[in-house]
Amino acid sequence: MPELFLAINVELNVPVVMRDGVVLRANIFRPTGDGQWPVLLNRLPYGKDLPVGAALLDPVQASRRGYVVIVQDTRGCGTSEGVWQPFVHEGDDGEDSIAWAAALPYADGQVGMFGASYFGFTQWAAALRHPLALKAIVPYETWADPLSGVIYRGGALELGLMAAWNLNMGINVLMRRHGGDLVGQVAAVTGLCDEIDALGTAGYWSLPLGEFAPLRRQEVAPDFRNMLLSDLNCTVEPLASALILGRQSEVEAPSLNIGGWYDICLDGTITNFLAMRGLGKPARLLIGPWSHSESGNGVGELNFGMRAHSGSIDLKTDLQSLELRWFDHWLKGIDNGLMEEAPVKLFVMGANVWRDEQEWPLARARNAEYFLHRDGVLSLITPGVESPDNFVYDPTDPVPVRGGATLLPAQFPAGPYDQRAIEERPDVLTYTTAPLEHDMEVTGPIKVHLWAISSARDTDFVARLTDVHPDGRSIILTDGIVRARHRGIRQGESPSFLEKGRPYAYVIDLWATSNVFMSDHRIRLQITSSCFPRWDRNPNTGHDFGVDSQIAKAFQSILHDSEHPSHIVLPIIE
Repeated sequence: MPELFLAINVELNVPVVMRDGVVLRANIFRPTGDGQWPVLLNRLPYGKDLPVGAALLDPVQASRRGYVVIVQDTRGCGTSEGVWQPFVHEGDDGEDSIAWAAALPYADGQVGMFGASYFGFTQWAAALRHPLALKAIVPYETWADPLSGVIYRGGALELGLMAAWNLNMGINVLMRRHGGDLVGQVAAVTGLCDEIDALGTAGYWSLPLGEFAPLRRQEVAPDFRNMLLSDLNCTVEPLASALILGRQSEVEAPSLNIGGWYDICLDGTITNFLAMRGLGKPARLLIGPWSHSESGNGVGELNFGMRAHSGSIDLKTDLQSLELRWFDHWLKGIDNGLMEEAPVKLFVMGANVWRDEQEWPLARARNAEYFLHRDGVLSLITPGVESPDNFVYDPTDPVPVRGGATLLPAQFPAGPYDQRAIEERPDVLTYTTAPLEHDMEVTGPIKVHLWAISSARDTDFVARLTDVHPDGRSIILTDGIVRARHRGIRQGESPSFLEKGRPYAYVIDLWATSNVFMSDHRIRLQITSSCFPRWDRNPNTGHDFGVDSQIAKAFQSILHDSEHPSHIVLPIIE
């Protein structure tokens, strides 16, 4: 380990002027004494002075390792000037902030960036401008496509996340707006917090959805309504600004991509890594058994052991040390053996071990098709003549969310949770294998190929993979959704509605997992039509998004015969 500095210098609320004159402010931590050091920059909208600003990389410890650490409030947030507009300014402001940081008298001209979620995105937004001073990034749990797991998923709105996030961000906006009027500030913030507290019991149920409070609160985020009502076109400015997918070729900075199997940005973490590797650019991937907000050994209802904890990865290192080792190589030129190591590190659940891999997906994986059958059977046998299974999807009584790769208010925790209460519902079909005779590892991308008939002009289908333990617990691994009108079409194309009574093929992307189904466990696939309030309820009308005050039932038939062989594809590791 490099020699540690015994003392550091801290400067608070340091101003930097953006190209349009707006002043952003940052806290700066640096070694005491003369010298020049590389800079680590963190740009976040959640308050540089709050614990989240140091959650992933302790500025004090990083400064003692010979770095200048800058934690900056993004535009319109914390102590920075300007108007909060999600996504829009992060490219320009990131580029300007990097240039400023690199030119500081105690900086050596080299900059790295770190942070999670939105402040993982601020790294990509800046990196897309390929500033010469930016030498490495460490995006943690960050999306690639806002239409895949952050704002939309499979054509359905990420209602739970988007509503809660927009309202929570509004607290800062209203506090700033009423900063000179304590009475007005308390009244405004109290009203907003009351809306947040009521989301689970009332707010999410609002109809028509287009008049839902987070959409109506234009004073909080002026473009939010247009963004959500854009109907899956990245033409509205916030959506276009949030898009990383397809633009990674513009990025030169090496990236260490960190994610979790139960993270809402898992797909983006993997996608960004694959894009950079495919372009021949240095990139690494690390995925733990974590959710978006939990990276300990206990996630959801499971304890994955101390090796899973981000503070004791494989009992050998921790996330902060991994990040600093990444920056030591790229910003300080230290030969620490980093480039000789495997580019992929995965936590294999069930076995609860870390494993190094040379690629993703794993080249040795064998795709196995497990087919749906009558009487709730899931097997490798192809179906013959079989009658369909039926259920009624009633949007007034949607299937409730329970765990998974989510980011919702506290009453809807993420992670591995038992699904038995969900599976008792008549609108949830389950298909289950016989108990396994041997341990079976599933690691890689997972898709469900579903044949279905609906009475509705538009509807949703949800698929969920679970690990059924010998004691009956059915623990969620991963799930996904497809909105029928958006099935198989590309972004920007017109929706395609259903004909009553006609079978349609759907591909439901369950993203990925890594899990060993132990001997005597069973593999289960759930099929249903809702997961609320994670995703907005499809009203089954086929009307424009957000206009329905009335909703209709849909009669769903799941086909599994020789002509319509519904199945799940599992990547098996021998």
